[in-house]
Amino acid sequence: MATASQDAPAAWSRRLTSELDASDRRAERLAKMLSLEQLNWRPRPDAWSIGQCLQHLFITNEVYLPAIAASLEGHRQNRVEDILPGWFGRWFIRKFIQPSPDSSRARAPKKIEPGIQVESTVLDAFVRSNDGTRALIRRASNYDVNRIRFKNPFIPMLRFTVGTGFEIVSKHQSRHLLQAERVRESVNFPA
Repeated sequence: MATASQDAPAAWSRRLTSELDASDRRAERLAKMLSLEQLNWRPRPDAWSIGQCLQHLFITNEVYLPAIAASLEGHRQNRVEDILPGWFGRWFIRKFIQPSPDSSRARAPKKIEPGIQVESTVLDAFVRSNDGTRALIRRASNYDVNRIRFKNPFIPMLRFTVGTGFEIVSKHQSRHLLQAERVRESVNFPA
């Protein structure tokens, strides 16, 4: 019989679930009451709208998470409490994913570029995609996410650990929600 501590989600799982919950609340505060015009307004022709930021995030989940899920197949369950990205994973997150003055801008891969116009359902699609992410995190919490690697759907030669993949998803959301918040704070944002 499992003890209470074995039944409780791993520490990394609880943390990432909490971060996704915060992303959902942040997105809802940001976009819930916006008109279609406001969701699609861009501060510059080369910048994304709030809706495009949300669409990019849910499309990313739709492309990225199946690769992570597939990597769990055939592995024995061997739980770990913390995610420990390797040096390359830490560098990649710091350089390209997490919001920081030191991170580099990179063009989104074609697979996850948002459309020119988004529908009013974009917020619901984002939250639903995070529901799927939370479910996959719960499933993965019984595996050694520091050893199992998945094939990156954007750069097939690149393989991250499942744990690093989940860190990328969370920090990527933080980056683009910050971008969307800046759009909302723009002086010319439509009333």
